[in-house]
Amino acid sequence: MSKITRIKGFADYFPPESEAFTFMENAARDVFSRYGYRELRTPVLEKTELFARSIGEETDVVKKEMYTFPDRKDRSLTLRPEATAGVMRSYIESGLATREPYSKLFTFGPMFRYERPQKGRMRQFHQINAECLGLTEPAVDAEVVAMLWQFLSSIRIPNLSLEINTLGCRECRPAYNEALKAYLDSVPEDGWCEDCLRRKTTNPLRVLDCKVPGCKALVDNAPALVDSVCEECSDHFGQVLAHLDDIEIPYTVNKRLVRGLDYYNRTTFEVTSGEIGSQSAVAGGGRYDGLIRDLGGPDQPGIGFACGMERLLLLLPEEEAPRPDAYLAILDAVGMARGFLILQAMRARGVIAEMSPTPKSVKAMMRQANRLRSRFCLLMGPDEIARDVVQVKNLDSGDQNDFSVTSESDLDALADFLR
Repeated sequence: MSKITRIKGFADYFPPESEAFTFMENAARDVFSRYGYRELRTPVLEKTELFARSIGEETDVVKKEMYTFPDRKDRSLTLRPEATAGVMRSYIESGLATREPYSKLFTFGPMFRYERPQKGRMRQFHQINAECLGLTEPAVDAEVVAMLWQFLSSIRIPNLSLEINTLGCRECRPAYNEALKAYLDSVPEDGWCEDCLRRKTTNPLRVLDCKVPGCKALVDNAPALVDSVCEECSDHFGQVLAHLDDIEIPYTVNKRLVRGLDYYNRTTFEVTSGEIGSQSAVAGGGRYDGLIRDLGGPDQPGIGFACGMERLLLLLPEEEAPRPDAYLAILDAVGMARGFLILQAMRARGVIAEMSPTPKSVKAMMRQANRLRSRFCLLMGPDEIARDVVQVKNLDSGDQNDFSVTSESDLDALADFLR
């Protein structure tokens, strides 16, 4: 029979990559918990309407990239292309907004977008997301950025840069959109890519986010949103920058920085690394004060960010895999049952230990222990079994000692030595 292969754009992760994912998740839990964030787990499958209403009907994500299909009752369902919309749905549906004045939540998991697979960008990809709901103060925006910066620094992502901008609010954005549309209409149509020709009419702000070099050059002289926002938005942004100055996080105000999803407003930011090539963004986010209301919930503000874990994986420093503490070598069949009990006793006491499922020669056992990079080899032959001891050899120094394994206290002492 022909073998079944994985789907293009989907990956299997074995060690060390799988261990790197766990490392990132644990680092995020550590850093985020210090800021008062709690973990939330949401479904990977949602009603399509959730993403159409939150992300925006005219975004590339909704129009081109979502995995959408009808179920057996002909309901349109979508594999989540991003996490924020699902977090908002959960926040509203659970009534969390009525139970606490503000909420700080984070989540991990796979996301799905149908686009051309490339290095660090898969059709099933993984994100770390954090969302702060219910607070509008500029200090909160700065705190969210600081938490992201601390997380990326804690996992030693090199050569980080922060770009930040303000997208204004629902009151000042329409006037800017009209000014931007007038500018875009003044540029000859043959200069734009096919997507931007459509965006000019449906969502002018998204033209600023185009990565096609020709389009990027055409918007160089476009009006800047940061120069057009209302006084309240300008003051809010100025305070965010002042807080970042106070905590000494370096940044660049990028007047062309927008987000690819419609729900963002006011503060928006992106963190890049100079070590990753053209696809340099490793994290991004911003404020989305009207999103919860638009999804049928209370009028609560929010701000958050997402980190692409595959991108981070490309930048993580290589770590040597942890060494097992011990390899238990049983030299004859008589000792297998006794050896298995000792092995389980060591594992129960926190020792990382392995053993051969069948007895082998001393030479073969030592070769296996060295292949596994074990720190110690525990040998049990007929003589050791008769005396109820194990011979412990330090594979780095060559030192050897006998340890009794008669009592629970003997096993405790052996475990303490091996750890």
